[in-house]
Amino acid sequence: MLIVMFDALDGTILHALQLWPRVPFRVIADTVGAPEQTVARRYHRLRRDGVLRVVGVVDPQLHGDARWLVRVHAKPDDLARLAEALVRRDDVTHANILSGWSELVCVVRAPLGEGSDGLLRRLPRTTSVLDMEIDLVLHTFEESGTAPWTAYGHTLDAEQVDRLLQRLAAETPPAVRPTAPSAEDQPLLDALAMDGRAPHARLAELTGWSTARVTRRLSALQAAGTLTYDVDVLPERLGFHVNAIIWVTTAPRHLNDVGRELARHAEIASVSAKTGRNHLMAVAICRDVEHLYRYLADELGAVEHLQSYDTSVRTQRLKQSASLVSHGRLVAAVSPAQR
Repeated sequence: MLIVMFDALDGTILHALQLWPRVPFRVIADTVGAPEQTVARRYHRLRRDGVLRVVGVVDPQLHGDARWLVRVHAKPDDLARLAEALVRRDDVTHANILSGWSELVCVVRAPLGEGSDGLLRRLPRTTSVLDMEIDLVLHTFEESGTAPWTAYGHTLDAEQVDRLLQRLAAETPPAVRPTAPSAEDQPLLDALAMDGRAPHARLAELTGWSTARVTRRLSALQAAGTLTYDVDVLPERLGFHVNAIIWVTTAPRHLNDVGRELARHAEIASVSAKTGRNHLMAVAICRDVEHLYRYLADELGAVEHLQSYDTSVRTQRLKQSASLVSHGRLVAAVSPAQR
């Protein structure tokens, strides 16, 4: 896989996007001391190369959906076909094949009352599935003012982060009660799923709305928390080839402390509390095998109250949030015309 050139300016741009996905280029430029045109050009290169995508996402709870972690053990010769069928589904938000090509881990949005029987009906019918575990995702740990994965380095310093977050707070309207989007919102949501940083004028063109209407509705959806944004990154293109899922066990009284501590680690992309055999699932992204070993021995090993852990190495990333991984690039999972 071709590794892109990624320097200090690229790192600060990525970090700014992780903290504020729709941050204006002029704000990034002011923060890092670079020309606005240079910042815009660097971002568009990374997006064009399939290294990153900013996508708009709707809170699944507003539709009565919960997030379920599904681990499928299947015959290796049929796992690829099973995975291909799953990643094309809108209700599957993340999917990965683990080492050995006999296990697929994915996150599925489905109603809380649906349970395992309903989830099984969503999976392709096949005799190759040997076993399946379905756990409910209870909570995702997100530390305020931090980005989900920063092991790539070249990040903003503390003063720059503070300045950026102050600008964000000043431009964020007061929060209101979350509401489910209406059917009329779908063209806008489709456009943001394709490009979460699309300018208002472009969104107006895609939806057939006026720019003023786009601005008002976007502000309302964001203020309600109905619409949020993810920054999908393909670490392999940045030279980080070893990804692992770490299954952590701890005492319930220490669940919050351990989850929050893990979420602060630079190598960790996400941490979730869940039901089932293990209490926490953490995704670690490392440069190589030695980097993963150092993380497990030095960082994870120093976490207080961690009772035990298991590690599963990810062989292939298939989907994350609203992006598919195709030929070593992040691409849109589905175009509006396909919906």
